[in-house]
Amino acid sequence: MPPRAPLVHIQDHALPDADFSRLWRKVRALGTERLRQTYQTTFWFELGEPTNIVEQIILALRPRVPLRRGLAGVEWWFSRMRTTNVQVDFHQDRDEKLALRGGPLVHPRFTSLLFMNSVRGGALAVTKALPCEDNPSLAPNTDAFDLAAPRPNRFVYFRGDLTHGVLDAHNQIPTGKLPGTSRLRVTLVMNWWSQRPTDIPTFSESKVYRSLALPAPRRPTSAGRTR
Repeated sequence: MPPRAPLVHIQDHALPDADFSRLWRKVRALGTERLRQTYQTTFWFELGEPTNIVEQIILALRPRVPLRRGLAGVEWWFSRMRTTNVQVDFHQDRDEKLALRGGPLVHPRFTSLLFMNSVRGGALAVTKALPCEDNPSLAPNTDAFDLAAPRPNRFVYFRGDLTHGVLDAHNQIPTGKLPGTSRLRVTLVMNWWSQRPTDIPTFSESKVYRSLALPAPRRPTSAGRTR
């Protein structure tokens, strides 16, 4: 029997070192801004002219995702958590607001992550099995997980309808808060969509994370010089 095709595709050194370091400095500089609402702070990018450093990075990473046609854009946000207190259950990414309004279940074409740092534990776990409400963290009833450990500048992607979650500091299914503490596990999450998810603003429409914005282009003067 041929080996099973991997669910998760892992690419190390995804960005040039200088670009990754510049992004990581900007992300660290956010501090605790919207840390408690980090998963509700999402943005839409139509892959046009970038307005912030993250959108520049998305354009650089686009060739690494095997999606050439039918791509409307990317929904992005930061995942920031401590692996001693994982508070995100196993789930499938979806058009969240559409589903909550009783609409159909719509998944992104691909889900991808750029890991920003290494932490104790905190592996990404991906499976074809569905979440199970009877288990801690809604973990699926399976041992068939593909894992990806967090490493700086590691890019991973997988099919957008797959179940995934984060393991705790011991790389086990989270069952509650662990003793002690750990530093934040930080990733840039990018969902690649064939249609724009419901009510997701662009970065320009939002009023948060303004330190990520690119400088405004210099305007030419009447004499043709820029200022």
